[in-house]
Amino acid sequence: MLARRGQYMFLAAGVVCLAFFSGPAQTLDRLDIQVRGEDEELTRAVNSASLLRSLQSQDQTDPQDLVAAARADYGRILAALYSRGHYSVIVRIAIDGREAADIRPLEVPTAISTITVVVDPGPAFTLGQTRIAPLAAGTELPKSFQGGSPAESAVVSDAVAASIRAWRNVGHAKAAVQDETVIADHSTARLDVDVALDPGPKLRFGPLTVDGEQRMRQERIIKIAGLPSGKTFSETELRRAERRLQRTGIFSSVTLEEDDAITATDLLGITASVVEQKPRRYSLGAELSSIDGISLTGSWLHRNLWGGGERLEFKAGATNIGSSISGVDYGFGVTLDRPATVTADTTAGLVFRFAHADEVDYALDAIELGLAFSHVFSDQLTARAGLTYSYVVGSDPQGDFDYQTISLPVGATWDKRDIPVDPKRGFYLDAEVKPFLGLDTTDSGVRATVDGRVYRSIAAEGRVVVAARLQGGAIYGPDILGVPRDQLFYSGGGGTVRGQPYRSLGVLIPLGSTSDFLIGGKFFVAGSLEMRAKVTDKIGVVGFVDAGSVGLDGVLDGSSSSHAGAGLGVRYDTAIGPIRFDVAAPVSGDTGDGVQFYIGLGQAF
Repeated sequence: MLARRGQYMFLAAGVVCLAFFSGPAQTLDRLDIQVRGEDEELTRAVNSASLLRSLQSQDQTDPQDLVAAARADYGRILAALYSRGHYSVIVRIAIDGREAADIRPLEVPTAISTITVVVDPGPAFTLGQTRIAPLAAGTELPKSFQGGSPAESAVVSDAVAASIRAWRNVGHAKAAVQDETVIADHSTARLDVDVALDPGPKLRFGPLTVDGEQRMRQERIIKIAGLPSGKTFSETELRRAERRLQRTGIFSSVTLEEDDAITATDLLGITASVVEQKPRRYSLGAELSSIDGISLTGSWLHRNLWGGGERLEFKAGATNIGSSISGVDYGFGVTLDRPATVTADTTAGLVFRFAHADEVDYALDAIELGLAFSHVFSDQLTARAGLTYSYVVGSDPQGDFDYQTISLPVGATWDKRDIPVDPKRGFYLDAEVKPFLGLDTTDSGVRATVDGRVYRSIAAEGRVVVAARLQGGAIYGPDILGVPRDQLFYSGGGGTVRGQPYRSLGVLIPLGSTSDFLIGGKFFVAGSLEMRAKVTDKIGVVGFVDAGSVGLDGVLDGSSSSHAGAGLGVRYDTAIGPIRFDVAAPVSGDTGDGVQFYIGLGQAF
């Protein structure tokens, strides 16, 4: 009996092993995609559109999946070539010699060896007659939507979308395509387009209703959205209200849609569908420099403290940990912001900050209390203003000092970058003017700063990018010793001149007859130039040069000093931005010696 049981067990094990190892072969030996004419751009477009190519790159070779992908590729390849103005496309997809479209669902082979995709894109079409009517006053159609231009399908759809959007912006929320005639003349390779629009009635914004809220109060959602109920409907205003809710950070999803039915005479109700995020968020950050040491930052955020969108945030940080030239700097801050205060686009906030600095030639503690306002003019342009009291106490080689000021900072940020964490094109400009009133022995004056950045892609798909940055600052009015030490300007380190030690360039103040000590300057300018090149989709290399100047009475006179650094870097792309590793050395000036390296997240600027 035991022997028979052993035989059964051996036989069962053999069956299991046979089932495991003898499944159908799923190896795809070859996928060949051929585009006649050997046009590189069209070849890239076909390969990008192909699901078969995508499955191959992921080593997914199940026959059922491959046949389904091949069937989908007919339409995907057609759409990709239509978007490039080719309307006489012929697509053949052969699976081991059989046309994929002819393979019935129940006839899928158990193994596939070779798939050949042959695409004949045909001639490139141009636009012939183009007409969209009626058009709202001031409608701007794409410049490429005219006779003789390439007949790319996206140009036609963009022109129709722009026409409908123009009607919606002047109150015709129900504007739609009434009739369309698109004729592709294959004998002349010409595409004629005739679209008739129905503007529909002119409407006004009705009441805003909210769906999906949990902790957020409905009346505050309506206040933050700032939808002008009773005013003429506008697509621009509708999307602006949507973005106001998104900017709060409270919601993971926000959608504003008009109702299907018109109420009263000409009112169109709007529904805001929202999904709230978890109310709390934690973050940590770190950066490493060979001389400046380690920098650590952390924050805790509550997005919706009392159900009205109030943001409470605690931030703390420490820098120069392990620095060879200065002590550890640390600080923390608390901010409480409330959106939709005064206007729907205005946020008011209370600020408290404490900072301790232990630098080469001075040490200080600073406290700041303030009221701040920020106003969003557009997605790219924001402005800010505030009222701040600050108290600074510390010591330097001359002895103890303390400063008290009341300031009125006013600034603006204009951000036209395509991707803020890794820009390929566009520009960024931030400027601030801060008049300050000195109390007790502190002088009064004005402090101004500017930070401009420009990005330009000089190769396809952002493979090579030139980036330039110019920073500047000036203090007018007070004597240099009458300005709080933390408001003066220094140069050197990862934020200004790489290759030079952190805050190593300033102004030397005589101390007695035999020595000087370093203090920040009243005037400052620094520039950076980078060449960023992609080696692979994930890895990039960077070459850069930085220079900076600090002066007592200016940056181009005898009171100023300058230095520069240059180096190379590597970038590795991640979902949250590139990881940065830079190596730099001094190229001019006498403030640094030797190679430094910097590690951080995101581009240097």
